[in-house]
Amino acid sequence: MKKWIFLFAFLFVIGLSESSAQCPMCRTAVESGMNEEGNTKGRGLNDGIIYLLAAPYLAIGIVGGIWYKKNKAK
Repeated sequence: MKKWIFLFAFLFVIGLSESSAQCPMCRTAVESGMNEEGNTKGRGLNDGIIYLLAAPYLAIGIVGGIWYKKNKAK
């Protein structure tokens, strides 16, 4: 069980760094500002979207893991 949790966490973290989860309007607005040197708004926006997307899945996973552990003992 610990191996699966570790594997899931590892793949999840790797997926975060490679994902591009911007809506089309946000992407257009950020790309138009990317011509400026040192503009990090696009990276920050993308990271924020990824974290907001991941939070419900993590919460469901934690609740499911606790539920599984409690029911496994019975």
